Amino acid sequence: MPRQSIFEMKFEKIYSLYIQKAERKNRTRAEVDQIICWLTGYDEAGLQEQIRQGNTLETFFAQSPAFNPNSSLITGVVCGIRVEEIEDPLMQKIRYLDKLIDELAKGKKMDKILRQAVLQP
Repeated sequence: MPRQSIFEMKFEKIYSLYIQKAERKNRTRAEVDQIICWLTGYDEAGLQEQIRQGNTLETFFAQSPAFNPNSSLITGVVCGIRVEEIEDPLMQKIRYLDKLIDELAKGKKMDKILRQAVLQP
């Protein structure tokens, strides 16, 4: 199977697009960072190091410290494809992140985006 060009894109480029999308919808860079760190296990310093190194999306996800086990709760459609049905593991991770940023831009609350259950008293 031929490699997909999105895998070779620089994470920094995608990251800046995520920031722009969020800010157009009155959301913040900090919220984008929180989502990325939740999904991938990077801390803020690790995230900034990935950007500084100019790593590709493939490397960014390959080096992620701890991909969130709750990522399987991310469902829905990105680019006309259901994220839970994507077979390529790397493409699925990329689309999970796309979906979370879409939810942020649509105004969802962070606890919903981060798939955190609200405890009932």
